[in-house]
Amino acid sequence: MTIAWDFSRPHLLQKSVLPEHMDAMEHTNNVVYLSWMEEVAWDHSQRLGLSMADYERLGCGMVARRHEIDYLTPTYAGEILLLGTWIIEASRLSTRRAYQFVRVADGVTVLRGCTLWVCVDLQSGKVRRMPDIFVQAYIVST
Repeated sequence: MTIAWDFSRPHLLQKSVLPEHMDAMEHTNNVVYLSWMEEVAWDHSQRLGLSMADYERLGCGMVARRHEIDYLTPTYAGEILLLGTWIIEASRLSTRRAYQFVRVADGVTVLRGCTLWVCVDLQSGKVRRMPDIFVQAYIVST
């Protein structure tokens, strides 16, 4: 099966929907999806060469400023999802990351989202320019 990704060459992470991910309506809780967005973003960041240890060493890091999430169809325990992410915008202060979650069984997109990540000083929490190593790593997917 071919998956219709929103952008080319997604960074992918596979997740199994577990019973503990269910909400009172017996489908995946929205907070779980948000957690998975952060997880796949961190996985991608580490693949690009920037971990939490690097953030601490540099004294700055990327933090979420805004999330937008469209829940397109529910998922249930036992299903397997592919979490795709891309950096779709970048400046000296921020990046915008897109997400697309797809159910493996049928290739249906179950979620689309976007996060605005801003660079902050880890001590003051104030927005600051990204160091060159961030700019070189967090480039827009083409």
